[in-house]
Amino acid sequence: MAEQQDNLDRARIHRALSRPALLFGADRELVLIAGLASVILVFVVLTVISALLGVAIWIVVVGLLRMMAKADPLMRRVYLKHIKYRPYYRPTSTPWRTY
Repeated sequence: MAEQQDNLDRARIHRALSRPALLFGADRELVLIAGLASVILVFVVLTVISALLGVAIWIVVVGLLRMMAKADPLMRRVYLKHIKYRPYYRPTSTPWRTY
């Protein structure tokens, strides 16, 4: 039995090649967009209150994005693919079928 397992070839796949790209434990693009929006808020208004509000908004949004990534790291891509689907697909063998 052990001889059969020794004959199998195994290809090692490094963990970094199969993991999604996360930043602060959340989707990279969404974290960067949230940070950009917060920085724009801070530098457009230029008050201490806007700086505190921008930092607070960024912390809350990153926390929510981390919860989303913990549920499914690819949730953003899945949702974007989901909204591209049509609400109804006709039961035909091909979309170019003539009636």
